[in-house]
Amino acid sequence: MQVIDRRGTLVAMLHRSATGSLDSAWVRIPDGSWLGIEPRATREAPWGLSDRLWHAAEPSSSAWHGTPLTVFEALDWTKIDRIPALREPARLPRGGGTAVLNLIAALAAEQGARRLAYRGPYPTEQLFLALLEAFRYEPASPEPLAAFMRGRLEWRPAPSERVFVADDLYVQLRERIEKVVWRGVAYYRPDWQGVARHCPRRIVDAPDGVRCALWALALRLEDHLLLHPNGDLATIFTNEPSTAPIRLLPPGIWSGVVAAVAAGCAEPLAPFVESVAGAFSLEWGPVARDLVQIGRGRVRISERMREALAGRLATVSARADRAALGLAAIAEMAALVGDELRGRAQAAILGLPPAAQPAALAGAGRLGPRGGAARARDIALAVDALLAEVAA
Repeated sequence: MQVIDRRGTLVAMLHRSATGSLDSAWVRIPDGSWLGIEPRATREAPWGLSDRLWHAAEPSSSAWHGTPLTVFEALDWTKIDRIPALREPARLPRGGGTAVLNLIAALAAEQGARRLAYRGPYPTEQLFLALLEAFRYEPASPEPLAAFMRGRLEWRPAPSERVFVADDLYVQLRERIEKVVWRGVAYYRPDWQGVARHCPRRIVDAPDGVRCALWALALRLEDHLLLHPNGDLATIFTNEPSTAPIRLLPPGIWSGVVAAVAAGCAEPLAPFVESVAGAFSLEWGPVARDLVQIGRGRVRISERMREALAGRLATVSARADRAALGLAAIAEMAALVGDELRGRAQAAILGLPPAAQPAALAGAGRLGPRGGAARARDIALAVDALLAEVAA
């Protein structure tokens, strides 16, 4: 079975046995490469029988090839009854996890599945947002992320249409354009099923079409793309590259950003986030078409965000208003680096001896917990330090 998008591009391949069970599957991901699903590949996982994910430049209908990445709970692909737990999410290439989830949702919908549950470890914000791309959560909740973390949500299959518009342009639609990946950079709608999503690279409707733009502190900083409502490309906007110098930020600002990330994590993960963050320092500097660049030992925040904060601060004088803007900036920085730090933290837990992992997941890890008061203090000090730095 082959799945072709509306432009004639192959986006998925499924091979079934004579009895209808799945022998193999491949799904194209936004960068044009492929993830393969090898059913019933191993029992060497915490939950036993598991399917394996492969990454390759091209799919294959014969022997497995490419790079084996990780495993997830084995599914009965003829009757999907749950959302499987994935062992090492950080090993997947960008867009890989949501591509596989979309395939699961599409097959479950064809099979008539009404609701699927997730009961695995790490019910994180990152997983919650990934599920929103292929499912609708039920029941309605005023705090759906908190309900998800407590295991109180189920997921109705609602797969997206996936369109490969060009070699470097991928578009995902469900009644409207919801996600765009252009030259390896993803843009999202800021609202998903009533959930406000932090989107520095944002999709917004405009009189002339659908725009993909860079946003910070509720300001549109620069436009990158104009699309037609069906996803076809209309215009690529060009912007002058920044020539701002690189400047190291005070360590206290980074401590506050990390505290904000940790405060939003599942508690067992939080101390590992704080530990892995110790390998980085924070700086301002030029970043092309984005707000953050993460490299070895440093996190660079775009000078454009500093300019946006300085511009907003110039319009207010009340101390409370300035503090609110500083806090908003720390929160945006935390959102920019959160996925990277959480992914490294999960990898750190998986790097522990198997006997030590249950204690870490139970919150009794070797790093010890930090209280909410300590994190709140770090965030408050970071706000003061950031406001002083921008004023200087």
